[in-house]
Amino acid sequence: MVGTVLAVALLGPATGWAQLKELRPGWNLFSAEQDVQLGKEAAAEIERQAPVVHNRELDDYLNVILRKLEQSRYARTLERDGRRAELYPFTIQAVYDKNINAFSLPGGPIFVNTAVIQAAENEAQLAGVMAHEMSHVVLRHSTNQASKRNLIALPALLAGALAGNSLLGQLTQIGISFGANSALLKFSRTDEAEADYNGAEIMADAGYNPLEMARFFEILEGKSGRQGSLVQFLSDHPNPGNRAEAINDEIRRLPRRAYVEDETGQFSHVQELVRHLGAPVHARGNTGEDGGSAAVPAERPSGRVRSYAGRSYSLEFPDNWQIQGSRQENVVTLAPRGGVLESGGQTLVGYGLEVSYHDTQGRPADLERDTRDLVQHIRESNADMHVGREARRIEVDRKPAILSTLYSQSPYRGEQEVDVLVTVARPQGLFYMVFVAPQSRFDSVQATFEEIVRSVRFQ
Repeated sequence: MVGTVLAVALLGPATGWAQLKELRPGWNLFSAEQDVQLGKEAAAEIERQAPVVHNRELDDYLNVILRKLEQSRYARTLERDGRRAELYPFTIQAVYDKNINAFSLPGGPIFVNTAVIQAAENEAQLAGVMAHEMSHVVLRHSTNQASKRNLIALPALLAGALAGNSLLGQLTQIGISFGANSALLKFSRTDEAEADYNGAEIMADAGYNPLEMARFFEILEGKSGRQGSLVQFLSDHPNPGNRAEAINDEIRRLPRRAYVEDETGQFSHVQELVRHLGAPVHARGNTGEDGGSAAVPAERPSGRVRSYAGRSYSLEFPDNWQIQGSRQENVVTLAPRGGVLESGGQTLVGYGLEVSYHDTQGRPADLERDTRDLVQHIRESNADMHVGREARRIEVDRKPAILSTLYSQSPYRGEQEVDVLVTVARPQGLFYMVFVAPQSRFDSVQATFEEIVRSVRFQ
């Protein structure tokens, strides 16, 4: 085990388990099996809509922590009589989002925004967020809320739910939703207190200091007046009051043990990895409620240009295009008005240019190897994407470069999308540009893309 010893619980006797606060799940019309089915269906919808990160190293790290936490008996379903029963099939995925938030779905799926990993001071705090979300699952808070939401139609719907049919779809018809921003994922102060108690017990069993969970929430609350990115998190996770004191009181009842900040020894490395992640080249082809009905921007690229100075590069682009992002951020988007669409809580670039650096895992950039890795990463983030014509060698500012062409589903009225990827190995990593256009506009905008490539200068 790697890590610095943080604290030792000295005040609880070895038989302290009997003194722990006894929790009971709320009234619930759903079966545990229906929780699992509902969670899987809702998670599949979120994965189609949200910019889920597909990075093997990050996925492995989150799953190592999850597996440690689920060894606790407090990670098991809480029955009405207080017994701990089955272990839900927990899963965890990171979502590329600068807003600090995390949420869980019935039956086990957990989603953690990358901003949470960035905001945490140590692995124990990240584990605390995960243990807290696991506790909402095992205490069945979401389906408890749903059970109280519709007392008339819900019992008959659940009793008649047919195997193989979408339970999520049937619930949506009576106004019950489990999307990422669903009201059913916004918990009461009582729910939060229960998730704190149960989460503290999960953390303690895994060797993490439970007080770090309370400390993380308090750090965020201290920043809430200065950071709009915290609004959603604090709305979904209201402070039940005296959070740290309540958790400390729970720790006093636990058996004596030593705690650590970092069980794996990987937290700092993973935090740095996340810091350099580029946003997934968006999961195009799913535009949420719009159903791909947006019209392609009619405005032509201007013949006049303006300059953009990024991280160790500059380029010129049409002066009627807009900038999203900044040189301090990993990704900048240059696009005409209407080229960037908001749908289902995510940003889709349907027409324009994304520029960034692809993380090379601390190795010097290798043009061919890292281009293959980036193309694989893009395709993993876009299930319907396929490689088009064979990649070819070009030059960008007299540096060797590779141009790759990919195709996917456009968010504009069901059109096919053309994605032209240009990559250059640089000391900072693999520099890349993705030119995006619906097939019907690609020929007319290709000359503009070529002019932008010719304008690139590296510092």
